[in-house]
Amino acid sequence: DTVAAATLRSTVSAVRSVVASPRPVKGKAGREAARRRLQLLPGSQARGSGAGEPLLSVPEDEKEEVQPLPPVCVSPMRGMWRDEKVALYCDEVLQGCKAEDADGAMSKYLSEKLKLKDKWLGVWRTNPELFFVTYEEASIPFVGILVEVTCKPHQSSSSCFKVTVSVAEPFSSNIANIPRGLVNEILEEAEHSVPLLEVYPVEDQDSDTRDIALALEVVRFFYDFLWRDWDDEESCENYTALIEERINLWCDIQDGTIPGPIAQRFKKTLEKYKNKRVELIEYQSNIKEDPSAAEAVECWKKYYEIVMLCGLLKMWEDLRLRVHGPFFPRILRRRKGKRDFGKTITHIVAKVMTTEMVKDLSSDTLLQQHDDLDLALDSCYSGDTVVIFPGEYQATNLALLTDDIIIKGVGNREEIMITSEPSHDSFVVSKADNVKLMHLSLIQQGTVDGIVVVESGHMTLENCLLRCEGTGVCVLTGAALTITDSEITGAQGAGVELYPGSMAILERNEIHHCNNLRTSDSSKSTLGGVNMKVLPAPKLKMTNNHIYNNNGYGVSILQPTEQFFIVAEEALNKGAASGDKKDDNMLSKVMQNLNLEMNNNKIEANVKGDIRIVTS
Repeated sequence: DTVAAATLRSTVSAVRSVVASPRPVKGKAGREAARRRLQLLPGSQARGSGAGEPLLSVPEDEKEEVQPLPPVCVSPMRGMWRDEKVALYCDEVLQGCKAEDADGAMSKYLSEKLKLKDKWLGVWRTNPELFFVTYEEASIPFVGILVEVTCKPHQSSSSCFKVTVSVAEPFSSNIANIPRGLVNEILEEAEHSVPLLEVYPVEDQDSDTRDIALALEVVRFFYDFLWRDWDDEESCENYTALIEERINLWCDIQDGTIPGPIAQRFKKTLEKYKNKRVELIEYQSNIKEDPSAAEAVECWKKYYEIVMLCGLLKMWEDLRLRVHGPFFPRILRRRKGKRDFGKTITHIVAKVMTTEMVKDLSSDTLLQQHDDLDLALDSCYSGDTVVIFPGEYQATNLALLTDDIIIKGVGNREEIMITSEPSHDSFVVSKADNVKLMHLSLIQQGTVDGIVVVESGHMTLENCLLRCEGTGVCVLTGAALTITDSEITGAQGAGVELYPGSMAILERNEIHHCNNLRTSDSSKSTLGGVNMKVLPAPKLKMTNNHIYNNNGYGVSILQPTEQFFIVAEEALNKGAASGDKKDDNMLSKVMQNLNLEMNNNKIEANVKGDIRIVTS
């Protein structure tokens, strides 16, 4: 156990982020007494974050007029294009260094910028735990104090730089009546030294200060999003290429190429990874001597949880997985196959069953009635049929389809509504050789994976209505899909997403109002009705479909090599793009190479255009 714990300590390096915490030095008792008085009055909020200001329960003799904080410099990085960010990090800052040298490169870059000006004004944004006994993170995300900064960094690592600060005049904070005495006490205990990355230069200073503000944003963004704890622990031949991929990932999140729910899940996973790593470091630091067996086991448990989260984050960095996003680990159902006695059963899903409901079935049909769709699916073997009568249903087992069954509604599809379970990641997931869904409405609520995901085998959707909330229909590598007489709408990505080496037949469908994003720059996103990722190329046959009013392109084809270098943004209607003869010939060649067959489709009124074939 001792060896295991020692190995773990050597394996897990210290976290690079700064965790603000008060140091146990002189004056602690007095400060604790003051902190006990810092209680938010009911309903108060942080200044600038909503109506009202945060008011503290402070004695009258300690109250002082506190000015609002001045605005901080707006980050120039917000307006940078993707290529500009890549050039800044890869060419100017990192300059082709290895992963283990990245921290030094960032430190050198920041140190050079800090030499531009010795003193400047900034807002120190620190952890509210320094000031408050209890608080709500939503109401007070930070405590801000206007300070004068003296730039003499104390550490070599750019993520751990500290600078000397003093309270600036006029006394200003985002807390309406915070006692100046308490602020001075906390700064004195910290010897007026605070983490540089917690300080934000204010506006209306000179150009040198603006350059320092940019440098601080560059470093914050690097450690918040681009840098990974495992980078210097693994062999990485081209570190700047990896950084470029992560910049592209971040830009894809910002411009909506990655749907909102998937982006949110990535951010939560990254945040969870960082928190778990901090937990492990803190847990280890509290082990004073040789760890006990229980402590060693707990260390390994925390370590392996970090490894799992690390694996998920690495999957996201694979370009081919971006729009769909990797699944969270889940238990898969084993395929049952045929029943031992070789018979198939028709499962009736309804609260009550009458003879009228089964009058069209043959007399030798074996029937089983359920009032719960999950129970019906759990009872199925290959060859069974599930018949659903009008009503609203939920079924987590739809995410575990492994046997060849038919699931069909009776009546109008709008009357047979199947809604997803918001707490789950997946809605309908199939690994069956041949599964069919007919005459149903699938209503996605809360789940972030595709409304329907075909992982392997073949799935048929016939006369179905798919109201998406997350991503649309995803056909993964090697899988096949047939959709006929159906409607797909509301996806926060493409309505139908085809992965390399997949196959799909789309006939007589409506695909509309997809890429339904609300981003700051949705104009950059190309996703819309149907999106194909090639190499190896998927096979797609589209006939008599109506693809319209999508926020990106009607059909977009991502070619990740220079094999085809064409962009065609004119309308593709009835299987051919409008435009001059040259574009017609080039599109025809590309479509032939991609096994893309399109006949009598109506593609119109899509925001970005109707078809795009693009290299990346």
